Amino acid sequence: MSQSHLYESLVLTVICDDRPGIVARLSHLVEQHGGNWTESSMLSLAGKFAGILLASVPASQAEALASDLQALESEGIQVSVHCSTGPVATAGHAGESRQFVLELIGQDRPGIVRDITAILSRHGVNVLELESSCESASMSGEMLFRASARLLIPPGLSRDVLRVDLERLANELMVDINLEE
Repeated sequence: MSQSHLYESLVLTVICDDRPGIVARLSHLVEQHGGNWTESSMLSLAGKFAGILLASVPASQAEALASDLQALESEGIQVSVHCSTGPVATAGHAGESRQFVLELIGQDRPGIVRDITAILSRHGVNVLELESSCESASMSGEMLFRASARLLIPPGLSRDVLRVDLERLANELMVDINLEE
């Protein structure tokens, strides 16, 4: 039996009131069940802790870990556990998907994320990561919207074709967009 069949990948989403010790509590349970914390993204938003993480755990411990994680609800920590069965995305070889980074900055307004992701979806581009924030512009005091996304571009899609559509939208939205491999 191969190593990959002995372990299961669990994707966990976590939300609760922010306070010290949340990550320690989660990592303790993963380790207690012989698991490995492999990837995560976590932050505090408006007084709430929000996170997503990927853990690799022995298949024999997956159900017990899931049960222990869901029992954290009694401590005010809501954890949703999903067993990952999908393949890991690849990038870089001919005929395979390629990864690009999209950077955007401009005056904030409703709909920026919707408009950008509509173009990405139309071209079959997968958003692997998206980080965004709003901040006050130093000179004008207006709100600036910043976003950074890691994208998986499907085989056969020209970066130039995608760039043209994104630049057209950037002109309409009056934002700066950069798309780099």
